[in-house]
Amino acid sequence: MSSLVEDVIMPPIGKLLGHVDFAVLFINLSGKSYETLAEAKKYNAATLNYGMFLTTVINFLIVAFAVFLVVHQVNRWTKKPEAPAAPTTKDCPQCAMTIPIAAKRCGHCTSQLA
Repeated sequence: MSSLVEDVIMPPIGKLLGHVDFAVLFINLSGKSYETLAEAKKYNAATLNYGMFLTTVINFLIVAFAVFLVVHQVNRWTKKPEAPAAPTTKDCPQCAMTIPIAAKRCGHCTSQLA
């Protein structure tokens, strides 16, 4: 999956941000100056590879979002409709007020209920 992200998704993002290749962005922590990350690694220089970190974070977010969408869709497919709850109230035939189903007399108009 990360190959898909690195090969398909990251190039357009880099192009949108001005042809930036995130994998080569680094901060040199040693005293010497190096043109590329490969050159710095060749001389075992201490570097802070924030470009690789950004790539990894973006890869993680894309994969996490894809997994979220898949799980969300599967939950929608497997969700069964809930049966409506049994009613607990009814309307009084005399005053049309809501009363409990088990009531024998309306609490509002005091009419006898069948």
